[in-house]
Amino acid sequence: MPCRKCGSDHLTEYGSEINVHSLDHSDLDRPAVLLFPKLLVCLKCGFTEFTLLGSDLPLLSKRAEH
Repeated sequence: MPCRKCGSDHLTEYGSEINVHSLDHSDLDRPAVLLFPKLLVCLKCGFTEFTLLGSDLPLLSKRAEH
């Protein structure tokens, strides 16, 4: 699958850690959600994308409800 931005086939997958919190920082007293998605990085243009695991979605949904 080529890069969706530049069309390059020079893509590499990396592990990552992403700390998710609200945009407005109104709930900084609550712990952020730590996720570990794999990143697909285009080594030509830098475009990066990731998909969350299905098991991560309830963690984000629960945080959004508060």
